[in-house]
Amino acid sequence: MGMQVGEKSGAMNAEINITPLADVMLVLLIIVMLIAPMLQQGVDLILPEAANTAEKPDQDSDTVLAVTADGRFYVDSVPTSEANLLVDVQSALDRKFERVVLIKADQDAPYGNVMTVLDRLQRAGIEDIGLITERKVGSGGVGAGGGL
Repeated sequence: MGMQVGEKSGAMNAEINITPLADVMLVLLIIVMLIAPMLQQGVDLILPEAANTAEKPDQDSDTVLAVTADGRFYVDSVPTSEANLLVDVQSALDRKFERVVLIKADQDAPYGNVMTVLDRLQRAGIEDIGLITERKVGSGGVGAGGGL
């Protein structure tokens, strides 16, 4: 409630009380912050290990192309066919600020599938391509790392 200083003491106060609005917005913000990490889903893959990886945090601005062991393709966790692969990658890149494609291939994925993806991306004019790997245990740290 607002307090009026000066003038008439019995006059109505015309100021808007935004305290309830601020309370509701803060509660909604907390709910979104708690729920958002739980909604992130990816493709279950066993990534190959590499000793020379660098930490790179997962960002929504990255376009991730996943190749599974059984030859399926996913663009940002959305399944796609081999025929529509470039169209889906281009539309994902158009929605994002960074035009970088990160390839996340299962260690049991056929080598030919990964090379086909790399070849198609380069023919489409996509030059910034990275590979995501797991950090090797005993090589400076334990856990998952995103290598480029």
